[in-house]
Amino acid sequence: MPDPVLLVLDADPSPRLGRLTGRVDVRHADAATLAERLPAADVLLVWDFASDAVRNAWPGPGRRPRWVHTASAGVDRLLCPELVASDTVLTNARGIFERPVAEYVAGLVLAMAKDLPGTLELQRERRWHHREGQRVAGSRAVVVGAGPIGREITRLLHGLGVTVALVGRTARRTIHGAADLDRLAARADWVIAAAPLTATTRGMFDARFFGLLQPSARFINVGRGASVVQADLVDALNRRWFAGAALDVFEDEPLGPDSPLWDVPGLLVSPHLSGDTVGWRDRLGEQFVALYERWARGEPLPNVVDKERGYVPSADLAGLNGPGEPGDRVTG
Repeated sequence: MPDPVLLVLDADPSPRLGRLTGRVDVRHADAATLAERLPAADVLLVWDFASDAVRNAWPGPGRRPRWVHTASAGVDRLLCPELVASDTVLTNARGIFERPVAEYVAGLVLAMAKDLPGTLELQRERRWHHREGQRVAGSRAVVVGAGPIGREITRLLHGLGVTVALVGRTARRTIHGAADLDRLAARADWVIAAAPLTATTRGMFDARFFGLLQPSARFINVGRGASVVQADLVDALNRRWFAGAALDVFEDEPLGPDSPLWDVPGLLVSPHLSGDTVGWRDRLGEQFVALYERWARGEPLPNVVDKERGYVPSADLAGLNGPGEPGDRVTG
C-alpha cells in the first residue's frame, strides 16, 4: 500500500516534519502549482497561511484531500463555497498563538497607559517632559472574541487588575453576547478585537462603533484586519474621538510605504507579529506531526473548524454547534 501523500503549500522556511520523514510521501507546491497537484494529495498542510492559493485552487477538477491543516489560527483565507460544502476536514493551529498574542496585548495596554511611545519620541528629541501615566489596575476592558485567544487575553488582563468583559457570538456563563457590545464598549477604557473573520465580524468596527467610545478609550486589533473599516478608524483618530489605537493586523498586508496608517496620530502599527515568538515555526511543525500521527492511527482530531462558521467552536458550546464540534471523529 503506497504511503499517504502529504502536500505542503510551502513558505520559506519549509516545515520540519521530524518523525514523518521517510514515512510519508511529502510533496510541495506553491501558488502556481497547487491546483495541478491537489488531486493527488491525501492531506494538505497550508504552511503558507498568508496565501490565497487554496481558496483559488480548490474549486478545480479532480479529487480533494480528506484533511486540510493550516498553520494559523484564522481560516478565512482558505474558505470558499466548494471547500465549505465538501467532506474535507479542516483543522487549525489552535493552542500555539494564544499566550503570545495575550502577552502582546498586555504589553500594548501597559505601553499605551504609561505613554511609552511618547517617552521614546521625547528621548529621540533629547527633551525632558514630565507627564502622568494612566493606572491600569481598575480600568475596564472589553475583549471581542471569546475563543482561546480572547480568553487568554482576558486572563492576563485580569492579572493586571483590569475588569474585563468578554464578548462572544453567543451569551453563556461569564461571556456576554453580541447584543451587549455597544453598552460595554461605551464604558470601556480598552476595546480589544480578537474575533475570527466571519460575515458577522467583517467591518463591525466602523464609524458608528468608534463613535460610541469615550474620549479616553483605546482600541487594539489582534484579530483580523477586515473586521475594521480602516478609513473610519483613521477618520475617528484624526478627529480625536478616542485616545488611540494599535493595529497588528490589516486587511491588506504588508502595508505599503504610502499607506496613510503610518502617520495617523495616536496609532501604533505593528507587522502582524503578536503571535510570533522565537521558535514558533518549530512549534507549528511539531503540532502538525502530532496531529498527523493521530490521523494515521484513525484517532479523532482536535482543532476541527466548523467551516460554516469559520472557527473552532468552543467546548462550552457543546450541543449547540452540530457538526464540527471539537473531538469530531476524523480519521485517515
